[in-house]
Amino acid sequence: MTEPAFPGGTVVQVGEFAGWSYWEGDPYETRSGPFFTKKEDDGSFLSAFRAEDRHMNGAGFMHGGCLLTFADFALFSIATKELDGQHGVTMNLSGDFLDAGQNGQLIEARGEVTRAGGRTIYVRGIITSDGKPVLSFTGIIAKIRKKD
Repeated sequence: MTEPAFPGGTVVQVGEFAGWSYWEGDPYETRSGPFFTKKEDDGSFLSAFRAEDRHMNGAGFMHGGCLLTFADFALFSIATKELDGQHGVTMNLSGDFLDAGQNGQLIEARGEVTRAGGRTIYVRGIITSDGKPVLSFTGIIAKIRKKD
């Protein structure tokens, strides 16, 4: 059996995202996505989901709130190594919308940690829709201790 891409993750067993991991600990993300992550051969993390009708806005394009929710998920995926099993919260998330995503397209997020040390992790990334850039984002994660 495949190990989850991150601590606490669950591995998908069937379908398009078989072998990828998802997080069951956030009900909002689960209803919004669900969003999936896998560890790439180079050690980086790729996040993805398939766009559906429910992710679209009234004009028929991907809703900006959905893209930002996915960017928030991707922050933590990208920073998996730096989090080292610890919990964190988003201190800052900003994004620039570049184009519109469409129903049925594969939405992916990649990025890098630009700085990590102490209790903060700085991340930047790009979200694509069938390979076309639709959102660039940056964010800051604050590591927190889990309350007993």
